[in-house]
Amino acid sequence: MKSAAEKLIDLKNILRCYEGALIAFSGGVDSTFLAWVAQGVLPGRVMAVTASSEIYPQHEITAAGRLAQEIGLSHMIIYTEELANMKFTENPAERCYFCKKELFVRLLQISKKHSLPQLLDGTNYDDCLDHRPGTQAAKELGIKSPLVEAKLTKENIRELSREMGIPTWDKPALPCLATRFPYGEEITREKLAMVKEAEEYLGALGLGTLRVRHHGNLARIETDPNSFQIIMGAADEVAKKLRQIGYSYVTLDLQGFRSGSLNEVLDS
Repeated sequence: MKSAAEKLIDLKNILRCYEGALIAFSGGVDSTFLAWVAQGVLPGRVMAVTASSEIYPQHEITAAGRLAQEIGLSHMIIYTEELANMKFTENPAERCYFCKKELFVRLLQISKKHSLPQLLDGTNYDDCLDHRPGTQAAKELGIKSPLVEAKLTKENIRELSREMGIPTWDKPALPCLATRFPYGEEITREKLAMVKEAEEYLGALGLGTLRVRHHGNLARIETDPNSFQIIMGAADEVAKKLRQIGYSYVTLDLQGFRSGSLNEVLDS
């Protein structure tokens, strides 16, 4: 099995095959690492584009802009309208497919306009093991995932990012807010605002990684078990605040945070 350092060499060799690249850039661990390496391999021939809409926390969009500037990337923010697509708002198990397809079609237009022949995303090797309908949209449109090609796992990427001084090396994963809704639960602007406000409030209490899963009028809080004591110590205040936000019931998931926990109901 190759080491992280050997996989990094493979990644650089993959990127050298491109005349130029446009990167779907969220500012998370994976896309930042990819952009950092790509800018080193293809200086002046890389552009980053970040999507902004109701399904993304605004502070993440702002942070992505700062990161792009630090890396020295040409950067653009585009506004997407996922909530205008009923195939997305109805929230089927393949919801991510419709979101990513709209985004990638937009990005392909931008890459063509700026003469950047290859569009890249930050999918990593571990993502291949999870339910990721968006990867199908990427395949259909010819989007490349060089981190997958180099077999770089999330652990590899964090390790290399730390060694290279990339500031996102220990950044918690923060997928779009649509991932807080069980499949079949309609996604609306109002519900997204509830989740956003609840997570911002809980984050300010000092919780580590957390998600507020939206089950109708019930909020199910997932967080690191080490943060349970914080929740329980402020239980009355937490319940009161989340009721003010709009939830009738507030629960703490005793299994703690699990990435992609709403995929657990899907058949393998």
